[in-house]
Amino acid sequence: MRYAIVQKLDENSKKVAGKVIDQLSQNNWIHDDEHPELVICIGGDGTILYGVHQYIKNINDLMFLGIHTGTLGFLTDYTQDELDTCLHHLLTRSPKINKAPLLKIEVDQWEDPVYALNEMRIENVIKSQNMNVYIDGEFFEKCRGSGICLSTQAGSTAYNRSLKGAVIDSGLSVMQLAEITPIQHSKHRSLGNPYIMMENRHVRMVSDDFSTAMLCYDHFATALNDAKEVKVQFSDKYVHFARYREYSYLKRLKNLY
Repeated sequence: MRYAIVQKLDENSKKVAGKVIDQLSQNNWIHDDEHPELVICIGGDGTILYGVHQYIKNINDLMFLGIHTGTLGFLTDYTQDELDTCLHHLLTRSPKINKAPLLKIEVDQWEDPVYALNEMRIENVIKSQNMNVYIDGEFFEKCRGSGICLSTQAGSTAYNRSLKGAVIDSGLSVMQLAEITPIQHSKHRSLGNPYIMMENRHVRMVSDDFSTAMLCYDHFATALNDAKEVKVQFSDKYVHFARYREYSYLKRLKNLY
């Protein structure tokens, strides 16, 4: 098996990574950061997001496994205290694969799309952001406020949860649209509630002025500047999570609170 290591840069995570490399090398696994079959992410959920984007070009040919050494490990399967168990499972078991689709985000002024595992946001902290939202080409609503968050099932427990969006059960392939601090008054009303959509929906966000807005996707943020339109849909790219033991989504949820 060819594997790569993506690690948080603290000393503790480096130490855990060293143990993983040592043990796997003794069992004839090949450490190959260029063409791995399995990417082992050591840190927290942010480390997994970093690893996903590091290998985005050939994401469909890889598996991911997370070892938690950080503060939030919702996407990780093992803690560092379970390292021996994790290594034993890696060497003796075949994994089951859980697929998580990536959002494809296209900006009219950009040549190439970008992708997100958790969510994308159009966010403006300078002034109120006005935008029209279209779903499958049909006008849905005019939003006024700090912005919009469009999340996946995987991202329903991330930024979306802080917006009082619904936590989506594992295995459901849906998108969730939530407004960020919307302005509601007698002259303007929008839905005001999170909206959960089928996986084949196409969402388009249009504005005459995105000049002070940011496009945020997973852990990235970049200015929209002269853009007028942002389109989002599910892509043909997936993150394949390698599960070497029973996966309890409910247990992970309970660890959040």
